[in-house]
Amino acid sequence: MTFGEKFKALREEKGLTQKDVAEALEINARMITRYENGISYPRTREAYRKIADYFEVAVDYLLTENDSFVMKASEQYGARGMKQAQELIDGMSGLFAGGTLSEQDKDAVMKALQDIYWESKARNAKKYAAKNNGPDEEPSAM
Repeated sequence: MTFGEKFKALREEKGLTQKDVAEALEINARMITRYENGISYPRTREAYRKIADYFEVAVDYLLTENDSFVMKASEQYGARGMKQAQELIDGMSGLFAGGTLSEQDKDAVMKALQDIYWESKARNAKKYAAKNNGPDEEPSAM
């Protein structure tokens, strides 16, 4: 279930109109429509928290893994990062769901993504260890 579907179901369970929710959350009523139709998402964890508190649910209930990724990209990189994160998810979803890749090619793409992830993680760990310890020191053991 997507964020928009959950949002709409919670609103309807409580017998509220979009206008009621918009006023309570202090946002434009058009944004409620955009949420429910999956066009827009809250941009910050605080916005998700406000919605969760209003509907008396956990923030984690509202977030899918994709929503969490997009929100983190938005918080860290702004609207452009949010757009790029959503485009990445949409592209990968289309590729795996209905694309023309064979199962073998899909596996190869996933392996390549995992390799990139682990190589980036190792590179960043080295980079930050060097920053914290100085260029001539060995990384400290934890």
